Amino acid sequence: MFSESMKLLAFALVLLGYQQSSSAAEFDVEALYEMREQLIDNSGVLSDWQDNQMSPCYWNHVTCQDNKVTAISLSSSGLAGALSPSIAKLTTLQQLLLDGNSITGGIPQVFGNLSSLTTLNLGKNNLNGSIPDTLGHLPKLEILDLSQNHLSGSIPSSFLNLSSLNNINLANNNLSGEIPQYLLRVAQYNYTGNHLNCGHDLFSCETDSTKTGGSKSSKLKVVLGSIAGAVTLIVIGVLFVLWWQRMRYRPEIFIDVSGQNDHRLEFGQIKRFSWRELQIATNSFSEQNVLGKGGFGKVYKGALPGPDSIKIAVKRLFDVESREGELTFLREVELISIAVHKNILRLIGFCTTPTERLLVYPFMENLSVASRLRDIKLNEPALDWSTRMRIALGAARGLEYLHEHCNPKIIHRDVKAANVLLDGNFEAVVGDFGLAKTMDIGRNTVTTGLRGTMGHIAPEYIRTGRPSVKTDIFGYGVTLLEILTGERAFAFYPEAGEIMLIDRVKLLMEEGQLQAIVDRNLGALYNLEELEKIIQIALLCTHMEPDHRPAMSEVVQMLEGELVPEERWEEWQLAELSRRQQYEMRQQRKPFSFSEESLNIQEAIELSTGR
Repeated sequence: MFSESMKLLAFALVLLGYQQSSSAAEFDVEALYEMREQLIDNSGVLSDWQDNQMSPCYWNHVTCQDNKVTAISLSSSGLAGALSPSIAKLTTLQQLLLDGNSITGGIPQVFGNLSSLTTLNLGKNNLNGSIPDTLGHLPKLEILDLSQNHLSGSIPSSFLNLSSLNNINLANNNLSGEIPQYLLRVAQYNYTGNHLNCGHDLFSCETDSTKTGGSKSSKLKVVLGSIAGAVTLIVIGVLFVLWWQRMRYRPEIFIDVSGQNDHRLEFGQIKRFSWRELQIATNSFSEQNVLGKGGFGKVYKGALPGPDSIKIAVKRLFDVESREGELTFLREVELISIAVHKNILRLIGFCTTPTERLLVYPFMENLSVASRLRDIKLNEPALDWSTRMRIALGAARGLEYLHEHCNPKIIHRDVKAANVLLDGNFEAVVGDFGLAKTMDIGRNTVTTGLRGTMGHIAPEYIRTGRPSVKTDIFGYGVTLLEILTGERAFAFYPEAGEIMLIDRVKLLMEEGQLQAIVDRNLGALYNLEELEKIIQIALLCTHMEPDHRPAMSEVVQMLEGELVPEERWEEWQLAELSRRQQYEMRQQRKPFSFSEESLNIQEAIELSTGR
């Protein structure tokens, strides 16, 4: 009985370790970004510290545990500037190492709120002012190094409360006054290079660089601490072994892939769900809970049992016993685990059985952009203009992260309004990584089959079968037009027949009918200048020559700015005019058929896999 209880306890502990704390992670992102803003980073060591990401746990010099920041290690990193009080928001921080830099200013009083801090090393900087007495309120502080700065005043009497302290170094400052007797009994101390009085009956603090206290109680604490640590490690090891043995005999979550691939599913921040958990959550995968259906599976709405009843979306993949189905599952788990950004869909967990592959995501309350544009229910308001502009910018930032900041960089390969999801605040989240692939630098890969959705596939991809970031940018341009018009990328129009949305927009642009491009659900509630800018950005992104399309970082800049660069738009107009004239010389077709690729639409439909 005791053994079974221990096993259950171990299992529960491990599952708790897999849970993500996304809200806490976003709070840490904000605090670290504010810290970066106060520092001068001439060496670029903090270049990946961006405020538009969901978690800082993938940033350089940051260590996390359970998706919470526990250490910042920036020793000798060439930093200047000042210490930000926002660091105190990192309540789980255990180590702050900023020694060997050129940081100026004072030590913020709010550092006394870092209740989990065990190591604070600010030595070898240019800090001034007094030592905050709030540092004496750090119950777990073991190592304190403020040496080789320009600190003045006395040692705070509150340091008497530092019961865990075993190493303090305040050498080479301008400190004065008495050293509290307690601080001369810690295991290691150094007060040289100050104007401090060490007392009459103790070693002088002005000679040796580091003194070793003679207190037997201090040494006893170290020995007892070491023993306690060793016992803790043994207990954790035993619990892990018990959990592992239990997991081996749980068929409902057994990884049904070949042995050499098992390691591909070991992600520390992603939870493995049991089949029964997801069956209960989705009401036995009821058809009434179906949110949508794609080329690779159905998506069900669900709720995890518990007091919070967390809403989830469960993607149940088709053809899981085929090689293609297995690759789709592995690809989506791997790639979406790499990409951590607030505008990229977050993977909560997965479930595998011999016959099932399921992926678990947060439930997006407002579903997809496509559904909010074209499946508006009775009495449901349409997306207003400002929300559409915010969605366009959020999706662009998500793709910019995949293309330019993610490691390895990722090509989505199916960018469209249906794959841009909306949370409760209508924040855009790029999802569905079933077709995504990492960029293979140095190889010119040709895909075995054209994949994507008709109307969003770039013409060069149809011709060559080679996806690139430029094919994603083309899909984003079409998505922008979907957001503006509320229409599908490829549809039937009474006045023109079956044509692509790009061609229809080009025709209306030439005729000066910008208002006719806008979704009728908006009425007159839109900004005409912004409308013209967004159309220009969309057409630049769908340029027939991929090399002339802007990078996603440039798209973000244009969306955030007021105007599209004039020279860039003039270049597009000249290229479009030249291409049109050359085409019309070869074939006399309808005036709206600007795109040669659109005319050969049947071939594209046969090549692509609509999703």
